[in-house]
Amino acid sequence: MMKVMKAAKPYLAIVFLQFGYAGMNVINKVALKHGMNHFVLAVYRHLVATLVIAPFAFFLERDARPKMTLPIFLQITALGFLEPVIDQNLYFQGMKYTSATLASATANAVPAITFVLALIFRLEKVDVKKLHSVAKVIGTVITVMGAMVMTLYIGPAIHFVKSAGAIHLGNTTESDKHNHFIGILFMLGGISCWAGFFILQSFTLKKYPAELSLTVLVCLMGTVEGAVVSLMFERDMSVWKLGFNSKLLAVAYSGVVCSGITYFVQGVVIRERGPVFVTSFSPLCMIITATLEAIVLKELIHLGSILGAILIVVGLYTVVWGKSKDMKSTSEELITTKDKSLN
Repeated sequence: MMKVMKAAKPYLAIVFLQFGYAGMNVINKVALKHGMNHFVLAVYRHLVATLVIAPFAFFLERDARPKMTLPIFLQITALGFLEPVIDQNLYFQGMKYTSATLASATANAVPAITFVLALIFRLEKVDVKKLHSVAKVIGTVITVMGAMVMTLYIGPAIHFVKSAGAIHLGNTTESDKHNHFIGILFMLGGISCWAGFFILQSFTLKKYPAELSLTVLVCLMGTVEGAVVSLMFERDMSVWKLGFNSKLLAVAYSGVVCSGITYFVQGVVIRERGPVFVTSFSPLCMIITATLEAIVLKELIHLGSILGAILIVVGLYTVVWGKSKDMKSTSEELITTKDKSLN
């Protein structure tokens, strides 16, 4: 029994994280619908994340933090602006125009976009003679096709909640189509910045190999930069007031669960099973979010979103499969090279 529980821990941990992300999408959607300013949400979220992670970074990496230099500081400044400011605000704005389900589905395109950027910056290689290597390219193309379907095709609205009709097909107004299109563009822009964040982060970690400390510094810079941007676009100081409502819940939940606990759990599972294992569970978030949104928020899901999401999931798993085989092939080549050198 103990062996079964030990083997099940990584699976339970990652499933828990997907429920955490799905909950964040729904809670943030509620807060945005109740007038939460997306600039303020991003600032407060990363402020909470900084306060939560800082003690762990201070004690656990006391002797591991390298010396801060100007190039590293500039990279951290860029990281703080790229993800906490640009990505979060575009993503939240896009969610405000569309739905939490569509937001979580669109986020599944991040691995594919990251793969394209990795090719550009020579962090990934493609060997056309190997099936698993070609699969990464094919999966990327399928994922992009899914994002295009979501953007260009809405289709009839489908409601899965029985109280609103077993299955309701409704007409979409021109205003809804416009908001849907704008929302998708915002989210695609946001996740593209998120993918760029991963690429820059990989370069920064080579010079500053202290993950917890780097996370704190990025969140801190994101808080400061986000506050400046917020004050530029929002002159009404009343938007910063939270109160004991959905806005405070969104800030606390996002900061603690999705930027504090999530970082720790992902780090533990990645050390044990690798990043491919963690990534392969991300489409589960979309399914959980769709279920919660249909039941809790009574939101309509459009046919275009479903078709696009299916393509994104297929493309994502194709990329993940190719990447896993790629890592296995690289490991075998290293072992073969080592054996030859010993002989």
